[in-house]
Amino acid sequence: MQYIKFFSELRNTDVALVGGKNASLGEMVSVLKGHGVSVPDGFALTSQAYRHLLSTAALAEPLRKIFEGLDASDTASLQRAGASARSLFLQTDLPNDLSSEIVSAYRTLSQKYASENCDVAVRSSATAEDLADASFAGQQETFLNVNGESALLESIRKSYASLFTDRAISYRASHGFGQLDVALSVGVQKMVRSDMASSGVMFTVDTETGSHDLIFITSIWGLGENIVGGEVNPDEFYVFKPTLKQGKKTILKRQAGAKQKRMVYSNDGGTENRETTDEERSSFSISDDEIMELARAALVIENHYSTLAGEYRPMDIEWAKDGRDGRLYIVQARPETVQSRKSTTKISRYSFVKKPEPGDILATGKAVGDKIGSGPARLIRGKEDFAQFRDGEVLVAEITDPDWEPVMKKASALITDKGGRTCHAAIVAREIGIPAIVGTQDVSHKIQHGDPLTVSCAEGETGRVYRGLHEFSVKEIDLSGLASPKTKLFMNVGNPEIAFKASELPNDGVGLARMEFVVSNMIKAHPLALLDMAEGKEVADKEAIQKIMKGYPDPKTFFIEKLSEGLGTIAAAFYPRPVIIRTSDFKTNEYKNLLGGAAYEPEEENPMIGYRGASRYYSKEYKAAFELECLAIKKLRDEMGLTN
Repeated sequence: MQYIKFFSELRNTDVALVGGKNASLGEMVSVLKGHGVSVPDGFALTSQAYRHLLSTAALAEPLRKIFEGLDASDTASLQRAGASARSLFLQTDLPNDLSSEIVSAYRTLSQKYASENCDVAVRSSATAEDLADASFAGQQETFLNVNGESALLESIRKSYASLFTDRAISYRASHGFGQLDVALSVGVQKMVRSDMASSGVMFTVDTETGSHDLIFITSIWGLGENIVGGEVNPDEFYVFKPTLKQGKKTILKRQAGAKQKRMVYSNDGGTENRETTDEERSSFSISDDEIMELARAALVIENHYSTLAGEYRPMDIEWAKDGRDGRLYIVQARPETVQSRKSTTKISRYSFVKKPEPGDILATGKAVGDKIGSGPARLIRGKEDFAQFRDGEVLVAEITDPDWEPVMKKASALITDKGGRTCHAAIVAREIGIPAIVGTQDVSHKIQHGDPLTVSCAEGETGRVYRGLHEFSVKEIDLSGLASPKTKLFMNVGNPEIAFKASELPNDGVGLARMEFVVSNMIKAHPLALLDMAEGKEVADKEAIQKIMKGYPDPKTFFIEKLSEGLGTIAAAFYPRPVIIRTSDFKTNEYKNLLGGAAYEPEEENPMIGYRGASRYYSKEYKAAFELECLAIKKLRDEMGLTN
């Protein structure tokens, strides 16, 4: 065929022909199939097909006039230009010879999957897309559950039009690409029936700290568009690479997301969203074995692309589980473009001049980045509000999509009700370098236009939205010229959320990791309350405890898993340097403040010299809880393989 290539005919060097996305799919189908990486088959319309369309329909000159002198920062002008360009394509039929090739390739793909008209995803793949220094994430449209020849041809025409979405025009302008210099390839790929199972995104680098030792996996129920679009708050998992390579199951963190919606096939073609059940929201959307299978595939992909590049190349990977055959598939892989370009010798630290009071906290969510930003709030409901946005305002929204990228560039910070760390809003916020807090649940209903806000992503994984404008400072640290002292430097670390960021500083390990800080930061409930709940007894704060236990089968498992995850995160951050863990030394007043804790702690005039440390461990009352702590440490050493 003149204008079509099947994935098996493509390699990663074919970016100019089929764009980054399709070239990468071809690379994985051709090379990685025998290494535990399963990729659904498909075909790509080449960039020559796009240029053939421009030529036969004489579209180049009208497009050139539309973009002549365009100021992409002018939102109204950008929207007019985008609408005009898309209209040209939507009113133009595909050339007959191209249409014939598309139909022929589709029939061949359908035969391979024993289907009269197989269900496919239609995705654009621009020739300047998925590069090592620019992701172009979500700039063009995707069409799912496309069935039949006429529906396929229509979706391809819409894909060509989406080369000129407002966000794509703005993105190209900001990265120095001419609007007519980028050609579009269209990928047609067999769908994975993840609407009947789960799907997600994974990075082979930590998106927040930049640690090369972590694989970050997110997961939801149903088709993956909800996760990349930020429609739902996903489950999150971290896997530690060094012990993964040793065959150990080192899952450092499991956190259940709300997973409010599930995208499924609609009866008349396309897709629709349905509310998830209470059981789906309260359970993890993939198992531990599936987490490890995905992590191993991610490692294979990262190693392969790093070898091709001749340098370390972390990857951004989309995956899906088929609900019919139960298998996991990789549906996209592209270079990660933010953390991979950060300096390893220069670090910035944002901190408050005077820390805000707890009462100033308006909302919390997932922190994206590690900066602080402030300014007046601007609530944006849709594109019609873009013209009102002013430079330096804090963008507040229920959800964003890639169309919002031109406005996000003007913001000092971003806050959304929905989304996770791998949604488009988070990816764009990282690229343009603004702090963002996603998944706050309801912040857009708490804020009015003009409210002064401070957005902090500098306090760990939890981002905090503060009322008012709070003064902060930025300290730049250059590590390249620092000489090591003769005295070894060991750090005190009690909060697992900041462990990987803290490990960037010069150190020889951790001299004190206080277990009680891990309990208060990650478990938040009194261990004896958890033990009583496991025996069916009524305890105080039961509903709050059940809420934080979401995704775990029982209170004992929750305690053991979360404690080993917290201690394991600290050990992994400093691996293979030594980490000294001190068993919990809670004072009665501290234990009393944990969920359900008041019923188990005596009143003491001076908790500093009372029921704590050795006296607590020797007591009969705490014996069962101490055994749980021992099981967590045993899991840390034996199962997770962290013996430092």
